[in-house]
Amino acid sequence: MVLEQLRLGINIDHVATIRNARGGTLPEPLRAALLAEVAGADGITAHLREDRRHIRDADIEALVAGLSVPLNFECAATPEMQAIALRHKPHAVCLVPEKREERTTEGGLDVVKDEAHLAKFIAPLRDAGCRVSLFIGHEAAQIEASARVGAAVVELHTGHYCDMVAEGAEAEAAAELAALRLGATHAHSLGLEVHMGHGLDFETAAKVAVFPEVVELNIGHFLIGEAIFRGLGPAIEEMRRRIDLARGGADRAVS
Repeated sequence: MVLEQLRLGINIDHVATIRNARGGTLPEPLRAALLAEVAGADGITAHLREDRRHIRDADIEALVAGLSVPLNFECAATPEMQAIALRHKPHAVCLVPEKREERTTEGGLDVVKDEAHLAKFIAPLRDAGCRVSLFIGHEAAQIEASARVGAAVVELHTGHYCDMVAEGAEAEAAAELAALRLGATHAHSLGLEVHMGHGLDFETAAKVAVFPEVVELNIGHFLIGEAIFRGLGPAIEEMRRRIDLARGGADRAVS
């Protein structure tokens, strides 16, 4: 069994975070996105938060105009964000939960609770040609609800797994990794495309890269940080190398 090469999406939000810390226009998120393309990124992710703490509206406009790889537009399921997505019609729209006080996205959407709202929200985006993704946990109920509301993709939240690895909680990390694998298998069985993301680094990305159901990883903060030491292009190239190596090892294991 030969596995397809994983797609690698690069999240450039924190290039904008650095820019906004001082003000002005530098560093430019678009420039980072174009460097990522050259280094092997298959897509670019940008999260336009309601409070515009990093990516701004002008960044989305520049990305839509300047990219030659797909844009994954992350946003909350609000009327404002729906209108922006419908105006730009990015390749993909990934719906994520937002809380004003959080530093970063802390968990997945509660699709079960918001099923009626999300079904209505997704329909016009799907009709406009956008592939809609839902950022969720690995629970079966959330995956099944995602299929019911009409999402094409689920992105499973890997942040808890990465936190456990960082804390050295080996047993808990192993259990969470197994749960992610079960979630990926279940989502795939329902006809959903499976992505994973949040908190991934070289080590943890390689661990989930072996899952045959997963077709895309979305990685941002770690690579922007790693770019300080080795440059953005080399950091992305190293990530590409490691996940391809892990994927190739999985090929040999299941052939």
